[in-house]
Amino acid sequence: MSDYIVKALGYEGEVRAYAIRSTETVKEAQRRHDTWATASAALGRTLTASAMMGTMLKDNDRITVKIEGDGPIRLILVDASANGKVRGYVANPHVHFDLNEKGKLDVRRAVGTNGMLTVIKDLGLKEKFSGQVPLVSGEIGEDFTYYFATSEQTPSAVGVGVLVNPDHTILASGGFIIQIMPGATDSTISEIENRLNTIKPISTMIREGMTPEEILEELLGDNIKVLETVPVEFECTCSKERFGNALIGLGSQELQEMIDEDEQAEAQCHFCNEKYLFTKEELEEYKRLAEEK
Repeated sequence: MSDYIVKALGYEGEVRAYAIRSTETVKEAQRRHDTWATASAALGRTLTASAMMGTMLKDNDRITVKIEGDGPIRLILVDASANGKVRGYVANPHVHFDLNEKGKLDVRRAVGTNGMLTVIKDLGLKEKFSGQVPLVSGEIGEDFTYYFATSEQTPSAVGVGVLVNPDHTILASGGFIIQIMPGATDSTISEIENRLNTIKPISTMIREGMTPEEILEELLGDNIKVLETVPVEFECTCSKERFGNALIGLGSQELQEMIDEDEQAEAQCHFCNEKYLFTKEELEEYKRLAEEK
């Protein structure tokens, strides 16, 4: 089953809602980065939330999410677009602990509780929008909830979850974002709060085969108007051409040193781990182009 996001309204427009199945996307991230279970959960939760946030944008707009904590993962960096393309990595992929007191993967310990969550939106303007909040739990979902309330002044509930198999592969991944719009009644808010307190964990619903539409029905009842569905996948924007342009930017002297010392160069993308090999002949051509600049 392919991954996708459902964008919807609830309660006659009093609520804006998003739900996602991200299992295949997180599987691809785990495969590319060889993340261990707890790191997979941290990266997967961030990929899931960021993908939904990306679809809040328009056209070619992009969002970058950075989580820097004092845990051993150190950094999670995710880039997402309005069309459902998402990519990301963790600085230290080989992090895993015993389950926490609730019997779940100890993401809080991996991420840390002291640090910052930063969201940068590239809306095609001269200046990028940037919002930053301190981590409140390191559990990711709660941290995004705090970000929406503090930085965007939008009361929200963010649920993200990843189930990992014993061999570190991904079993299920998904999430939701529920946002209360101005003018929402107290009864609507109370009803949603009650539902949030009684639903199964989001990763369990995904594992049981529930679709994003069915998850929204669990959260909002029959009060749903689906606006759009957006396919989601792990896709990187890197290319050999882009890395080649970066090599040209290094200048002819540094390129000559590469030629003299190694007779080749290798570049690796942080986001997807793809490697690009540049031959001596290619480096010599880049050196010529650099000299022409």
